[in-house]
Amino acid sequence: MNVSDYDYDLPPESIARYPAERRDLSRLLVLDRVSGEVAHRTFRDILELLEPGDLLALNDTRVIPARLIGRAPGGAVVELLLLEPVDGSVWRAIGRPGRRLREGCSIDFGDGVLQATVREVEEDGGRLIELRHEGELLEALDQVGEPPLPPYIGRAAEPLDRERYQTVYAREPGAVAAPTAGLHFTKELLGEVAERGVEIGYVTLHVGVGTFRPVRVERIEDHEMHSEYYEVSEEFARQANTRTGRLVAVGTTVTRTLESSAGEAGQILPGRGRTELFIYPGYRFRAVQAMVTNFHLPRSTLLMMIAAFAGGRERAMAAYQEALERGYRFYSYGDAMMIR
Repeated sequence: MNVSDYDYDLPPESIARYPAERRDLSRLLVLDRVSGEVAHRTFRDILELLEPGDLLALNDTRVIPARLIGRAPGGAVVELLLLEPVDGSVWRAIGRPGRRLREGCSIDFGDGVLQATVREVEEDGGRLIELRHEGELLEALDQVGEPPLPPYIGRAAEPLDRERYQTVYAREPGAVAAPTAGLHFTKELLGEVAERGVEIGYVTLHVGVGTFRPVRVERIEDHEMHSEYYEVSEEFARQANTRTGRLVAVGTTVTRTLESSAGEAGQILPGRGRTELFIYPGYRFRAVQAMVTNFHLPRSTLLMMIAAFAGGRERAMAAYQEALERGYRFYSYGDAMMIR
């Protein structure tokens, strides 16, 4: 299979640069994975699409203010994006300009609120950064960091992004990108979902920057998937294994977590670790029976996962084409899709 088969033309005006005025009033394309039929709804209509006994699985990761703008010695402006903790106060990061981030370089953020030293330049251009601060790191990041908006949004972070680039149920800090399918839910909508007899459960997968990295090989089978940390609690496994309806994954991150923790018979096994699972057409789903997701980048591993779940490349690409023709908004702040 070729990566180029998952390319499509996306007009710049179809990229959502800001969220919808209300989370749950974004649009929802509904794709029947058996018949291929498509319906067009608003996101609040998901109440009618979920059934009593279903388990709605959400990713409770919390996006940290991981984008840092600081000054190197001499006053040069540098930018860091924290990716993940490595050991103690050392984090893996990427930054620019690279010439200002040599080994031993010190950077100041917020007049001493947070300081960083480059300990190592890795082969792929990443940096190992040692952080120094008073008190808790997350408190320092809240003071000097910004939400790490994806580059395709094409603007600097604004105050509204601290709230809107975060799900209403986020609680486990560690992500550097939002699990965007969950951005459409409000607390009120989740309350109505529960009142309908749908169970709600939480897993954790800390979304990394790898979710935005393009596939640089032509054969899909040659792609090396990035790894991400996940946790599935015993409580969630109990919910999943005793449910009477479908297991509905909200987002590709939840889908990846559940399929990584599923046994051969589809049972969910509790545990934690790192997953490198790459889902593309031909993959046999063991656990997930319905999925809520956003519209993803061309040539991305996320689009390949959607194609696998939707029943093939042709069906997924046809749904994307219909969404474009009908003016849906794409990517992180865009509209949603439910495949069932």
